[in-house]
Amino acid sequence: MERLIPALKKDNVNIELIMLIRTILAASKEISFRVSQGALAGVLGSTLDENIQGEVQKKLDVIANQLLKDMLLNDDSVRAIASEEEDFVVAATPMAPYIVAFDPLDGSSNVDINGQIGTIFTIYKAKDDVPDDSELQFAQKGEEQVCAGYVLYGASTLLVMTTGGPTRCYTLDSTHGGYLLTENNFDIPEKTKEFAVNIANYRYWPEKVQCYFDEVLYQSDAFSGSSMRWNAAMVGDVHRIISRGGLFLYPQDTRSGNSNGKIRLLYEANPLALLIEKSGGLATSLGQSILTIEPTSLHQRVPVAIGSKEQVEYYNKSTI
Repeated sequence: MERLIPALKKDNVNIELIMLIRTILAASKEISFRVSQGALAGVLGSTLDENIQGEVQKKLDVIANQLLKDMLLNDDSVRAIASEEEDFVVAATPMAPYIVAFDPLDGSSNVDINGQIGTIFTIYKAKDDVPDDSELQFAQKGEEQVCAGYVLYGASTLLVMTTGGPTRCYTLDSTHGGYLLTENNFDIPEKTKEFAVNIANYRYWPEKVQCYFDEVLYQSDAFSGSSMRWNAAMVGDVHRIISRGGLFLYPQDTRSGNSNGKIRLLYEANPLALLIEKSGGLATSLGQSILTIEPTSLHQRVPVAIGSKEQVEYYNKSTI
């Protein structure tokens, strides 16, 4: 099996970007170890604090964020970072070529039950016409990403990543501590009958979205045999979809703060959308390609429908 760096060199990724990816993955290996130790490492449970989203932080949220933050701020190719757990942009090395945004621990509500969790990251080129610590550094469309990926901490630790070409999968080999190429090119089937959604939010959805699910669950024979899968971790649901197809949905709803759903554009929707589209799927928000959305704020939220092409298109046709 091929190691990560030779595989990236074959994809003509420049050495500076390769070294930055290595920095992110060095943090991921430490996070993977802490996750695997669980209660033995004292990482379970919550803190008394909330993040900028108003969500109670898990201990491992804080640990993962600090690990990534410390390593990236010490990498001289990074000009600025943004995180789900940070209120503002954090400046790093002046005039460095790249900026990095990340969700240090997606699905952290699963930590205490040994469920699926992951780290999502995205890399853009830095802007020379705005201050290093400005939100405007990250006011870039998803289609401008130079690298996007996630590390899934499950039965094995997997890196799923694109640098503009195919979405590939690497598995962490614990015997030597490196990531090895184990899936050269994901290809999402256009049509499947699996979907992932938190159906408990049905009462809060727009009427057209409710009608779509009435059809899927109760009315149309076309959806006979459909199966719902829900991990309570977007990174886990998206990995299943990249691996075998399906549909992930998080619509907007009527609850306070959820008028645009809960998925953050910068460090969740954009990187996962690029991975999905480089695997042959579709990634949309209210019918628009997620990768073409003009960002308006650092922690902007968007409703999402991503996955197998036919399912995404039918959902959009039914609800918009």
